Amino acid sequence: MVSPKPIFTLFLLVLLISGSSTAPPGKRIRDRSPCQRLVFYFHDIVYNGKNAKNATSAIVGAPAWGNHTILAGQSHFGDLVVFDDPITLDDNLHSTPVGRAQGFYIYDKKDVFTAWLGFSFVFNSTEHKGSLNFAGADPLMNKTRDVSVIGGTGDFIMSRGIATLMTDAFEGEVYFRLRVDIRLYECWRKRKN
Repeated sequence: MVSPKPIFTLFLLVLLISGSSTAPPGKRIRDRSPCQRLVFYFHDIVYNGKNAKNATSAIVGAPAWGNHTILAGQSHFGDLVVFDDPITLDDNLHSTPVGRAQGFYIYDKKDVFTAWLGFSFVFNSTEHKGSLNFAGADPLMNKTRDVSVIGGTGDFIMSRGIATLMTDAFEGEVYFRLRVDIRLYECWRKRKN
């Protein structure tokens, strides 16, 4: 019969070794660097009943007190907007687009100016092909906001990370430009056949 003392001693040794490798609460074990970093701008021009030729987004859902050409109330609560916005490498709306930002945002709080986003960057340029997909809360009154990069296709297949959004410019309730600083922490390279 095996004595329980060596087994107990081995158990304590394993416990001691595994416990010493963890960092104290609130401390990082290691700092991860992104495997890819990209910065883009996307430009949103909301349809207001007069700018159909230039509009890149439209209100498709509104609360009972709203309509589809004017955002509802001070916080726009209940408005659902779909968009197909140009993506540029710089902050100039008239620069050559490298892709499109396509998706929707929902103004989802009655008393605070905030939205929930679900969208993709769809690329078709000489530098990037494929898409990056984003989702998350966008508390618009914060200078910077983080949303999750939840996947991708093509050059960005299965990528995940964080996109930091910053409202770079806005003109009333008709135009805004977002600077999107993307840091990918999971990058899979497309195989060359």
